[in-house]
Amino acid sequence: MPETVTIACCQTVPDVERPEASAQNARDALRAAVASGARVVVLPELSNSGYIFRSAEEARAAAVPAAGELLRGWAQEAAVGDAVVIGGFCELGPDGRVYNSAAVVDREGVRAVYRKLHLWNDEASWFTPGKAPAPVVETRVGRIGVAVCYDLEFPELTRGLALAGAELLALPMNWPREVDATVQEPVPHLLARATAYHSKVYVAVCDRGGEERGVGFQGASAIVDPAGRMLAAAHPGAAAETLLAAGVIESARDKRVGPRNDAFADRRAEHYSTNLSIAAGRADPPAEPRVITT
Repeated sequence: MPETVTIACCQTVPDVERPEASAQNARDALRAAVASGARVVVLPELSNSGYIFRSAEEARAAAVPAAGELLRGWAQEAAVGDAVVIGGFCELGPDGRVYNSAAVVDREGVRAVYRKLHLWNDEASWFTPGKAPAPVVETRVGRIGVAVCYDLEFPELTRGLALAGAELLALPMNWPREVDATVQEPVPHLLARATAYHSKVYVAVCDRGGEERGVGFQGASAIVDPAGRMLAAAHPGAAAETLLAAGVIESARDKRVGPRNDAFADRRAEHYSTNLSIAAGRADPPAEPRVITT
């Protein structure tokens, strides 16, 4: 029988001035989610460091290596419930550069580290953009595609993950509060629902809450099923909150839409642009997502 898996989004409130406390709060939320039966746990973007830096030096001081204590701690918590953790962290790379990264961790340790490709606003002042494509990781609970926040606005990336076999897309994020009062639904919810519906995959976006140095955050965590239905959403104005939702992740392999159609089989790729970057004046071919099985 297909396995029903509990997915958790642990919306926390990182504090750029208290990185050690931020890291501990994320770990505490992770521990509680695993204790509640979650097999997939998503943590926010930059969950260990906070977001509103004032200098590159401040970001570097908060950065930690992927092989360090932070992710070892996540692996220890994951092992308790044989869970998979996808969390954002401020990474100090082996090359000495600082990255806005997301790690996939399970009881065996770090399975993959993805460095955010699309940097938003001031992020470009603190971080080096990633060069490797977003990965799809084969886990005990299914194939998980990983991206970070602003990446969700690039359908080429999310569609590519789905075409590479991802059944769940997990995105840590720090989404600033909307200033347009006419927006009736948080943009992360709209994007998550549209992405899930188009590619018939589960989507879990884990936002942060609260305010930091005068910037308010949306707190728009959500878990969406392959039909675009909202399974769980953070309460409006909530700061720290953990969402839990159950889903049969492997059901995302079925791309049928009604009795005669299939979202993937109906694609006529030979009539689509084979190199979208050419239209932007760049001749480099788009990178293929990595499927990580080890």
